[in-house]
Order: sequence, then C-alpha cells, then structure tokens
Amino acid sequence: MFKIIEQINYWKQTAEDNLETAEILISNNKYIEGLFFCHLSIEKILKALVVKEIGNVPPKSHNLIYLHEMAKVSISEEQRSFMAVLMKYQLEGRYPEYYEPIPSFDIVKRYLNLTKELLLCLKKKL
Repeated sequence: MFKIIEQINYWKQTAEDNLETAEILISNNKYIEGLFFCHLSIEKILKALVVKEIGNVPPKSHNLIYLHEMAKVSISEEQRSFMAVLMKYQLEGRYPEYYEPIPSFDIVKRYLNLTKELLLCLKKKL
C-alpha cells in the first residue's frame, strides 16, 4: 500500500542529505559534482511536493521545471530561472558527452546559497 507521508518524508530527507553532500563536495573543490548534488536536492524536494499534490509516486524525471509544474507550488521567477541553471549540471553528471564549463568558486558558492534558499522555500510548502 502506498503511504504518502512516508514517501514525502523519504524525498524530503534525501533532499536534505543531498544538499549536505553538495556542501562537502564544493568545499573539496569538486564543483561540478557539488552542483550535480544541488540539482538532486531540488529534484527530490520537488518530488516530495509532487507526491503531496498527486497522492502517488512521482515520475522518473530529472526535469526541475516539469516537476515544479506538477507540484503546483508558487515560487519567484528568479527561483524558476535558477532551476533552469541547475539543469545544466544534472546533464553533466549523467551524460559524459555534455561538458559544462566549470564555474568559478564565487559562482559555485552563489549557486549553493541559492539552492539552500530554494530548498528552504520549497520545504515550507510541504
């Protein structure tokens, strides 16, 4: 039997764990890998929100915009644009032929902070 609360808690916890992993990777100069985990963190919190919205298992998709639309939660246009930025880093993590240039530490740090803010914003909607 599908248990909505357990699914939501699973996705929420793994989103938080993935953000922690992103921080560790970035602090060890693994910027692309860290940004991949930033994407994963947002993907998973969105999946928690999708479960809440549809009452079923979320789709096997990595597309943040698609998951956001399924979740039917409001966020700022800046946050939505940032999700599009994060999409670039999930591609490199999954598809070796796709190479995104490695951003500077300042940009990576900004993306990490934006991920933290977006995760917090989305968690409040659960």
